Amino acid sequence: MSRKNIVAGNWKMNKTLNEAIELTQKINQLHQSPEIELIIIPPFPFLTEVHKEITQNNIKVGAQNCSEHTSGAYTGEVSAKMLASCHAKYVIIGHSERRDYFKETNQQLAEKVNRTIENHLIPIFCVGEKLSERETNKHFEVIEKQLNEGLFHLDNHQINNCIIAYEPVWAIGTGKTASPQQAQEIHAFIRSLLTKKYDEQTANDISILYGGSCKPANAKELFAQNDIDGGLIGGASLVAEDFVQIAESF
Repeated sequence: MSRKNIVAGNWKMNKTLNEAIELTQKINQLHQSPEIELIIIPPFPFLTEVHKEITQNNIKVGAQNCSEHTSGAYTGEVSAKMLASCHAKYVIIGHSERRDYFKETNQQLAEKVNRTIENHLIPIFCVGEKLSERETNKHFEVIEKQLNEGLFHLDNHQINNCIIAYEPVWAIGTGKTASPQQAQEIHAFIRSLLTKKYDEQTANDISILYGGSCKPANAKELFAQNDIDGGLIGGASLVAEDFVQIAESF
């Protein structure tokens, strides 16, 4: 997968089915930038219905998580194979809320990555540091460990079918945003790790998104940075006009 500009909207645990359909219809109507790929990431039950409302080739559907297991007696879990059968193309793996609230480990996340790859889905692998880790200058170490243990077991071909999202945990849902310079520094660091582990071509081909209170007011400055290829959007993705305006900020 070659590097491209992507704006992905993580709806988290929001919207009813009717609201999801209405929001998708608005996004589908408003999005007029064919060179920008939008990814709508609704709750699991809405995947098929949301997909039905999309008529544009540059709008795709993704899922917020998947099980590390292939199938079996895992009540309440959703497999990558199930997601693929419901028209999902992408899966968020390792979102900070999953790491924090559900205590997901890098080892679990590595298995989730494997399941998505096996089912021809594209993982959006999330990394990021907590405020305490940034204040003690451990943010580079934390991010490198997350990538090494959760994603960098993939070979050159597999890693090219991945997206990485940097989400400073201290900036998610807080209204705080990493400065464009802070975000660019981490994105460049991630790209340097890709070069070190794989090669420069691979590093330059992979899209790296910024997630952390990205909104219409700051998207343009963030997306102007050399190594920021788009955003993983939370709250602003629940408003069609805001979501599409962010996509038009390149």
